[in-house]
Amino acid sequence: MRRILSIALLTVLCAGAVLADDSNKPAFQIADNTFFDPSKKVVKEDPYVFGVSYRVEAGYVQHWQRSQANSFPTLYLHGVRLGATFTFALPKHFDLQTGLLYTLVYGRNNQHWRSMDAPSTQTEYIRHRVLEHNLTVPVRVYYTIPLWKQLNLFFYTGPQLHIGLAENDYMETHLSDGTKTWLQSIGVATEPYDRMSDQLIRANIQWGVGGGLEWDRYRLQSGYDFGLNNLVRHPQTANQFMSEWGWFVTFSYRF
Repeated sequence: MRRILSIALLTVLCAGAVLADDSNKPAFQIADNTFFDPSKKVVKEDPYVFGVSYRVEAGYVQHWQRSQANSFPTLYLHGVRLGATFTFALPKHFDLQTGLLYTLVYGRNNQHWRSMDAPSTQTEYIRHRVLEHNLTVPVRVYYTIPLWKQLNLFFYTGPQLHIGLAENDYMETHLSDGTKTWLQSIGVATEPYDRMSDQLIRANIQWGVGGGLEWDRYRLQSGYDFGLNNLVRHPQTANQFMSEWGWFVTFSYRF
């Protein structure tokens, strides 16, 4: 009887020790099988926050006045552009930019004409010196590609409205009397004047493409703008045409 009680007591003590040891162990956890699933991909989405940023812009521009029917000389105008823009942040690395830019350009060229008072092989000319002032309102869609830290690559496209303020032609005529009279009869100016006052349309609609690099608040960009409409206000002939294209490189700073 004493042996039986001893065995029972020893059994109870062993069972208690096992239970006490199990209570100190952490609960059993079931592994997440999806962690080892190679088909599971974690997609990191960039948070979109609407905002408006402001920039000042300045740089070099070159305009090209392309003409037909010899009414206006083909000119390359060189100058400066400066102004301010503001940009609306859009999702997926897109932005929408507009603003107001002022441009001052200057160019000169000789326009040759056949002499009316000399043999047909001889030519005379008008020396044009053109000073142009205009305002530009761009509407551009930007797409930005992050490269490294704060360095970004961007591209843009969109229309812009080129508003002509003045285009003064300080011409010098080297013409004989007969040639000058003939040119005046076909509507070609032979005295200094502002082309915008009567002969040219002030609204130049262009489409631009370009791109550049951005580092922190600084942006270096370049682009080309294609003139879409005929700027001649009163064409004298069916093929009388002039458009203005432009190339630029500018530097901007974001506040």
